[in-house]
Order: sequence, then structure tokens, then C-alpha cells
Amino acid sequence: MTPTEGSETLSGLISVVIPVHNRAGMMREAVASVATQDYRPVEILLIDDGSTDGTAEACDELSTAMPDLVRVLHRPNGGPGAARETGRLAARGEFLQYLDSDDLLLPGKFESQVAALQRAPDAGVAYGYTRFRRRNGALVDGPWKGSGMERETMFPWFLVERWWDTPTPLYRRFVCDAAGPWLPLWQEEDWEYDCRIAASGVKLVQVPEFLVEVRDHAEPRLSGGSIRDRRNVESRCTAHRHVYGHARSAGIGPESPFMQQYARELFLLARQAGGADLGAEARELFRLAREASGPGRGRGADFRAYAVVAGLLGWAAAGRLSCLVDRLRPEWAR
Repeated sequence: MTPTEGSETLSGLISVVIPVHNRAGMMREAVASVATQDYRPVEILLIDDGSTDGTAEACDELSTAMPDLVRVLHRPNGGPGAARETGRLAARGEFLQYLDSDDLLLPGKFESQVAALQRAPDAGVAYGYTRFRRRNGALVDGPWKGSGMERETMFPWFLVERWWDTPTPLYRRFVCDAAGPWLPLWQEEDWEYDCRIAASGVKLVQVPEFLVEVRDHAEPRLSGGSIRDRRNVESRCTAHRHVYGHARSAGIGPESPFMQQYARELFLLARQAGGADLGAEARELFRLAREASGPGRGRGADFRAYAVVAGLLGWAAAGRLSCLVDRLRPEWAR
């Protein structure tokens, strides 16, 4: 099936976009958590991202078993950002739900969130509590991350933490249309996308109840590989550059404590990028870290010392040296 942007939006319909790669069992559970929602109408878009283990066939079986509910789109493996964009383009709903194939929607999620959006017509996103299940099966007490806090907007808090997980929010379709395409990234594509939405100033409405379950597990991840793999570090660099731009466009400057914390994150990633032999990315992120820190903090001794080392050894070598020092440093000193 070929996605087409600009297709007719169906009133009341929730489009659920589920990208999946080599994870048939958990994917079936995710689909079941949508199929058992009382709310209707719903469509499920399964995006098979180049699976090689029988997951593609499992997707087709679900579509055959539930033809009025499940549509399948097969695409070459391109990572989570590209897969979600394939789903976004094919979605027909007034509302959009992104759901990772290892997570679950809890009963009543859609009814509660649609009702909340109907009560708050100026809100573009409804969210609720996230439940987190550890790898050993134990549940974390209370709402996960910051999903239990009631907030009217995503910024400035999203600058330092994506305080909900992918399945937590339900978006009005026009919010995602205004944000535009997902970037074809392998890491932090979800954070960049939500910060792009945050920069628009979209209003939030909270449903004060548990709506989703996010699960830790040992199965393969859609992003693939370690977070420090060169490809993934490169994706993180791209995402961070965009996140900084989104924050600046929203009026968050160096005077904000949120920007100061983000500046430290940029500096850390600049060193990690150098350690992954991404010299150009390291240099650019270092520049942004100084800019985000403001004229005073940006001239601090740590910045000046690192610039000298990078000037002498090169940005990649400086990053490798910094990463080595970090690994050798005692835990209490990190």
C-alpha cells in the first residue's frame, strides 16, 4: 500500500500508527490493546520496517483477521522516524496515536482523551499518566517521568526531558500536519518531533489517570544497536541541533535554567560525537553549547580548555580523549 498525504480526514476517527521491526509477539499485544478499546472508530496502521524474521507475515495475518481495523504498509528498513512518517502520511483520522510495538494502551484511553479534547477545544494534545513496567515484571510506583504533572504547554520542560513516552499523548490531526514530516532518524526522533510541536505553543489537557504501559525488555529495538553507535550518535546530533532551534524559536534563551541545562547536554554530546569520529558534528554542537550558555558561561574555563585541546588535536581526537577520561573517572566524580 502506498501512503498519500492529504487524504480525506474522517471525523472522530483515531489513526494508530505502529512501526515494527522483528518483534512479532509484542506487536500482537500492542495491536490487541488497541483492538479492545471501547472507542470507535479506530484504524490501525502497521508499518513493517523491513522485518526479516516473520514479523511482516504476522502483520499481514492481523490485517486478514481484522480487515476493517488493520492496514499494513511494508517499507525497507529505515528506522523509527521514517516508519512513523510512512504511517502519518497514510493516516485518515481526526486524531493521531503513535504507539511503539512494545508498549500497550490501557482500557479507556481513547474515550478519556477524546472526551478531554472535546471539553478543551483550544487544546491540541491530550495526555495522561504513563505506567512503567521493569524488565523483571515489576511496576514502578506512580506515574512515570513527569506524566503525572499537569502542564498547559510542552515547553520549556521538554527542553530537558521528554516527560511522556510515545504512546502517552493523543494528538489532534492538525497539530501533526502543522509539525510536518518526521525526520528519518534512528535515535531521539520522537524528542525532536515533540519539541517541534512544543515550539508552536500547542495547548495540553491532562487526563489524571493511567492510560498506557511502557515496558522494558530484552527484545531488539526499532532504533537498532547501542545509543553510542556511530549512526545513532549522528542521529542524536541532528536531533539536538533541531531541538535547540525549536527552543530558540519558542523564545527560550540562555537566561532560562532549562536552556542552561540543555547547554550542558549539548556540550556532553559534542564530546561523544568526537568520540564517534564525527568531527564536524562535534564542532557544531560545541558552538551551540557555548551559544546556549550565554556570553558569560560560554567563556568559562571548561569551554576554553576544550577549545584549545580540539584546536591542537582535532575535534574527533579531543572527543575520544574526553570519552576515555570519562570512563576512567570514578563513579562518584561523574
